[in-house]
Amino acid sequence: MALSFARTLTRASRPAARNFVPLGAPRLNVAPPLCIAGPRAFSSVAKYTRSEAVEKLDRFHGEVLGANWADYLYLVYNVPFWEAEYESLTLAIQPYLHEAEVGEKFKTTQEMMDVLYKCEDVRDHVNELCELATRASGFTGTGWQAMEKVENVDEVSKHCMEAYDSLLTAHPAFKPKIEQTVGHGLAILRSKHKFRWSTMHRFFY
Repeated sequence: MALSFARTLTRASRPAARNFVPLGAPRLNVAPPLCIAGPRAFSSVAKYTRSEAVEKLDRFHGEVLGANWADYLYLVYNVPFWEAEYESLTLAIQPYLHEAEVGEKFKTTQEMMDVLYKCEDVRDHVNELCELATRASGFTGTGWQAMEKVENVDEVSKHCMEAYDSLLTAHPAFKPKIEQTVGHGLAILRSKHKFRWSTMHRFFY
């Protein structure tokens, strides 16, 4: 019994064992969770007064309509910004669309954007045809290192003329912009390949 008491006394006198931590092992210091004092208000829609929304609409319409749609580089630089502004404008003008004047103006702006995209597509196609015709003539028109010609250029030109006439019929209010892009593009293509279209006299053909 005395021996058992001595063992117990010896164990009690030993220091407490420490947890083994390997050398170089990272220690994770976990921060306590943040406590939020209360809910925060958030508004996802920017609100504009009627005068601000109408001014925003007029400014956007004037900028896009006054731009040179035939300048493809200008469109490459500006169309992404126009699209973002158009999306913001669509939200800003919603409370005032019931008014006849504002609704008609916004409808005209929507048609303008549709005509812009259509004219841009046709003009880009015409530009590609002109580029291929230039490369087919060789270096400075000498025939050296000439590429293959477009075999169905007559058919493609006919499609471009039909798109031009269709745009004029569907959007008569935007005839100047259609002439500026598609009409002028057909005139450039006419200098490389001979064909006839409805308003070729405007470009002295």
